[in-house]
Amino acid sequence: MSRRPAAGHPAGAKAADVRPTLSPNATVLVACLAFFVITLDTTVVNVALPSIGAQWDGQVSALQWVVTAYTLLFAALLLSAGAISDRIGASRAFTIGLSVFTLMSALCGLAPSLDVLIIARAIQGAGAAVMMPASLALVRQAYDDPSLRARGIAWWTAGGGAAVAAGPVVGGALTTGLGWRWIFFINIPVGIVALIGMLRAPRSARGQAPMDPAGQITAVLALAALVFAVINGGSGGWTSPATLAGFAVAVVAAVVFLVAESRQSNPAVPLAMFRNPAVAVCTSAGLALNLGYYGLVFVFTIFFQEHRGASALMAGLMFIPMTAFTTLVNLLAGRLTNRHGPRFPLIIGQVIQTLGILGLLFVTEDTPTPLLLVLLVPLGIGGGLAIPPLTTAMLESVAHERAGLASGVLSAARQFGGAIGVALLGALIADSAHFMTGMRISLLIGAGLLVATTLAVVRFLPAGHQHMDTSEPAPREAETVVPAHSDTSQTR
Repeated sequence: MSRRPAAGHPAGAKAADVRPTLSPNATVLVACLAFFVITLDTTVVNVALPSIGAQWDGQVSALQWVVTAYTLLFAALLLSAGAISDRIGASRAFTIGLSVFTLMSALCGLAPSLDVLIIARAIQGAGAAVMMPASLALVRQAYDDPSLRARGIAWWTAGGGAAVAAGPVVGGALTTGLGWRWIFFINIPVGIVALIGMLRAPRSARGQAPMDPAGQITAVLALAALVFAVINGGSGGWTSPATLAGFAVAVVAAVVFLVAESRQSNPAVPLAMFRNPAVAVCTSAGLALNLGYYGLVFVFTIFFQEHRGASALMAGLMFIPMTAFTTLVNLLAGRLTNRHGPRFPLIIGQVIQTLGILGLLFVTEDTPTPLLLVLLVPLGIGGGLAIPPLTTAMLESVAHERAGLASGVLSAARQFGGAIGVALLGALIADSAHFMTGMRISLLIGAGLLVATTLAVVRFLPAGHQHMDTSEPAPREAETVVPAHSDTSQTR
């Protein structure tokens, strides 16, 4: 039996024509909510690691994989996730990624063994990877006006900043009060609410972005081998056969990846993209910022609990001053970017974070707690100030139809920086007898990388708002991922 058309609508109208949709602000809120939970899971687990290890007698290296399995798959699959978002539409990619993430959160909470937990964390990271660039693309699609778009990006990054702020506290409170499994169960209601919102969100246009399986496989292999080698170096020795084999596989896979990408007509990561200095600088800065930030959050979580005797809850609470500033400064950074362009706040943010890291070189096990909390604050201010303009600069450096790809590359660099930060700093502090020495070496590495990327921003990133880079042709048969009514001008 055929259905009669609703009154006031022609008989040929599609259901999508009458389906109620979210407002732009509500769509951005859903995107921010999802970004909140996937960012939360990069830090919420840290304070629970001692409890997880106590349940299954896990070694330190195995517990590191609970953190890095998530960030590793998150980082590596982001290279293809941008193309997926462009190809099937941001709204569809977002819904798929969110569904996988929510289901795997349930499996993590119900995991019967450490191995199952690590596997579920890896798949959870894959879902987060699909969701990340799609959520940013939804923000970009929501607004035609460049000023509103910059504000939307600032709110999106603020969602991540709020998650960073909440992660240690939520993890500590849930671990202490209900048990570590609840740090995963808490994602389920949030995921359900976001999925309900997506049922009413505007549908994104499909594109013709090609896929690159060879590039994606070699990228995953290279990153996984590198993380394995770094983690094993801390537990099994930097010159052990397994560690050296891991580094060798990482190098070979990376070379194969570069060769494959240079020969592909439609690579997952077009190497020509990095001929634009702004793209190369933004990618490097994102890696350096996250390496220092997330690596140090991991280190000081261990420091608070294992070397200062704090409980999981107290360890989480000690991050509040630092992470609160991250969230607040995220919003200020949006205004500064709107007024001055991304270059100025990006430079200032990196300088502040560098100075904060150098200040932490003077921390000892006897440093008074109030002073320690104050010394951590510049780390939060610098990261909070730098990330919104970094994201804006990356998007302004590429053609409109490359938004999903560009955001995927930047997010991959940032997440890979976080994964390496946790793996490297965790390896350097693995020997508790030399914990402080390992921490200081890590601090110097983080500061050195930030100095290098700050100088690169000064040299190569133009002042003010940029125009789209049109020196690189768009991919063949590519279509914009934004709705037809959205801004397609070259200035944003």
